[in-house]
Amino acid sequence: MVWIVFVVSAALIVFAANKLAAYGDVIAERTRLGGMFVGVLLLAGATSLPEVLTSISALRLSAPNLAAGNLMGSNAFNMLLLALMDVLHRNQRVLRKAALKHALSGSLAIFLIGMVVFFMLANLDLQIGWVGVDSLLIIGFYFLSVWLLQSGGKAEETTEIAEGTPPLWEGLVGFGIAATLLIFVTPVMVDSSNQIAEITGLGTTFVGSTLVAAVTSLPELVTTLAAIRIGANDMAIGNLFGSNLFNMFAIGLTDFFYTDGRFLAAISPSFLLVGMLGLLMTGLGLIGNVAQFRRRLHFMEIDAALLFILYFAGMWLLYTRGIAP
Repeated sequence: MVWIVFVVSAALIVFAANKLAAYGDVIAERTRLGGMFVGVLLLAGATSLPEVLTSISALRLSAPNLAAGNLMGSNAFNMLLLALMDVLHRNQRVLRKAALKHALSGSLAIFLIGMVVFFMLANLDLQIGWVGVDSLLIIGFYFLSVWLLQSGGKAEETTEIAEGTPPLWEGLVGFGIAATLLIFVTPVMVDSSNQIAEITGLGTTFVGSTLVAAVTSLPELVTTLAAIRIGANDMAIGNLFGSNLFNMFAIGLTDFFYTDGRFLAAISPSFLLVGMLGLLMTGLGLIGNVAQFRRRLHFMEIDAALLFILYFAGMWLLYTRGIAP
């Protein structure tokens, strides 16, 4: 029964998140925001909302590891989707086309993931109220990143609004309804995943970093595939790098909902492995966008193949270390 609840709630999350992304795109077009803002900030924030709500819901179940695993595991999964983009473009060097546009977003994502891993190792016992100073610094750097990305996006030319685009009020109302659905459904999915962790004997470290991370990243997958179909490769790549950036912002934001002390101090040290996997894969994704590799391995780029290998090797390592309550 718990598996049925998990599958149904996961399907509803994907449906709601897709609507959220679609209506977010309407808002972006009607307000004439640039393409960089749409992919890296608005679309990434919209499709990453399930991760945020999942983590907050996990805290209500006293499962901080499930909350952290969901966010950190999603970073690695998003980079796996970047490799999938390359496989779907067998005759194009898609990871090379948006190098300059996404070098900044990718670099910022790497730096923010690095900040989270650093603060987990440093264990700075400094708080303002119940919120850790480390979380506040992470949030502050995220907003600095938003400013930098917006400043870069202002140079883009304003495009005409596509014919048939719904009015702004429809986008705002649809966005609000989709967000409300996510708020109600996400706690159900988290509760069922927590039960699965107990029933199967797998720890919340492994379940949070794989099963839950994959489900909450499905909106990114569907949105990425939809962007590829319409030829919006820049938006697809920006969405994935931007989602990693937003996930680390969510780590800091989650601290506000964790009232038992610093959130980063409550996370199991095993998540340093998950954090480093996301950091390495995001770095490799950025290298793949900037470097000019000349060879392909049959139907994919070398860096895309390395992303696949690194992800599944990391999941295997996490599985061997994560069978613990």
